Amino acid sequence: MPFLSTVSESLADALALILPVECAGCDTEDQALCAGCRDALVPRPTRRLLDEEVWVHSALAFEGIPARVIRCLKEEGRTGLARPLGRALRDAILSSDAPGDAVVVPVPSSRRALRRRGFAVTPLLVRRAGFRTVGLLAPARVTADQRGLDRDARARNVAGSLRVRARSAELLRDRPIVIVDDVLTTGATLLEAAGTLRSAGLTVAAAATVAATPRRSSATHR
Repeated sequence: MPFLSTVSESLADALALILPVECAGCDTEDQALCAGCRDALVPRPTRRLLDEEVWVHSALAFEGIPARVIRCLKEEGRTGLARPLGRALRDAILSSDAPGDAVVVPVPSSRRALRRRGFAVTPLLVRRAGFRTVGLLAPARVTADQRGLDRDARARNVAGSLRVRARSAELLRDRPIVIVDDVLTTGATLLEAAGTLRSAGLTVAAAATVAATPRRSSATHR
């Protein structure tokens, strides 16, 4: 499956070079991402407390141009956009101040999303951020689409949805982990990922996302 995902990403990147495109952020013709929209992806890191121990560091606010660009990557398969988004994600990961020996663990795509898109979004973003992905988490069961669900419904939807790959866990038993996802909304998925990793005896040092939905009261700039 990773090989097929890589092939799909390469094909999508190649097609983007020969097919007419519009800017993912503003619809300007013949540009995948115009200079103005690229500037809108310059990180403004924020952090949000995930639980008593872990902060989530996010590079962008999930609104306006950043939201449009992320949706184009996820829903239209424009994998070339993973490069500027990956640069933003890199800033968020580095701002977490995780130990130097930390490993980056992406939240896995559901099997349904992987079939629909042909590639896994978060591992692609992590690679474009310049980090090696560690496939420590895997789907454990089918979940519903999170869109449109409130906080409690999201938490119920993802409960028990992840599992730890036992062989990888043994190799990483003493390494701190940075969990990565594309967008932070309520934090339900990241909380489930953190709980799953901890239940396997692993240490979660921080979490990071490309973007976070704005919250007036609990997000703080760094």
